[in-house]
Amino acid sequence: MLTKNQFDVLDCIVNSDKKISQRNIAKLIGRSVGTVNKILLELENNELVKNNQITEKGLLELEPYKVKRAILIAAGLGSRLIPITLNTPKPLIRVKGKRIIESLLDALTEVGIEEIYIVRGYLGEQFDSLLYKYPNIKFIENDKFNEANNISSVVLAKDYLSNAYIVESDLLLHNKNLIRKYQYSSNYLGIPVEVSNDWCLHTTNKFISKVSIGGQNCYQMVGISYWNEQDGKQLAHDAVEVFNAPGGKERYWDQVPLEYCIDNYKLRVRQCTFDDIVEIDTFNELKAIDKAYDV
Repeated sequence: MLTKNQFDVLDCIVNSDKKISQRNIAKLIGRSVGTVNKILLELENNELVKNNQITEKGLLELEPYKVKRAILIAAGLGSRLIPITLNTPKPLIRVKGKRIIESLLDALTEVGIEEIYIVRGYLGEQFDSLLYKYPNIKFIENDKFNEANNISSVVLAKDYLSNAYIVESDLLLHNKNLIRKYQYSSNYLGIPVEVSNDWCLHTTNKFISKVSIGGQNCYQMVGISYWNEQDGKQLAHDAVEVFNAPGGKERYWDQVPLEYCIDNYKLRVRQCTFDDIVEIDTFNELKAIDKAYDV
């Protein structure tokens, strides 16, 4: 089993288009050059790296960390984007000519994730148009989207949560490198903030210890998470339990691992920035990004 440092260096090397220097590796993974040199020596001694390039043995060592699938949550009404969502599901809204969900699908397919499920509900038949460009997509039908919160979508996808990304489909992804081929452990994307009124993740000893609406010196939660094999199975079990409990249908699915069953998980935060990804919540925000709507 790889250490987190060893994984980060291997992942950095395998995602580089060409031979990468120790200094650039250090910058990308947030470690000192000295630490990177030490890790590279360990990897070379184990024949996982040679001349700062990954070996066949190194690729085999990464295989257990490979992301196998992705579940895109896309069943909701998108009521805050009325009037444009009266006739179009929010993920299919075009921003500068491209549908929001395509930024996510392009990033997933580019790293070789071919097993992709879209949980659809509101105006669900419109998602069929994606099959022309992404023929490998499979749909999961959520007929409870109008009477239950998004926990219903995760319950419907419970058989596919292991080794999987769970992605909110209304995110406009600017930095495709947030979608990686390999993941070391289960995690949520989060943006470091001093103050936020949004959903926030708080950490203790590098692991998520609390979720809140609004917070200080924390991470603003972003709707992309990864679940390893064990945590995916646990999430499938816990989501069904919470959903079937009194009031469970009203819950957000993230409340399952981050609030009601948080002791069952050790989740890390994977940092990103506001430049990397945007959630368009309102029609005014959409107009600010794409002037074609400002008419």
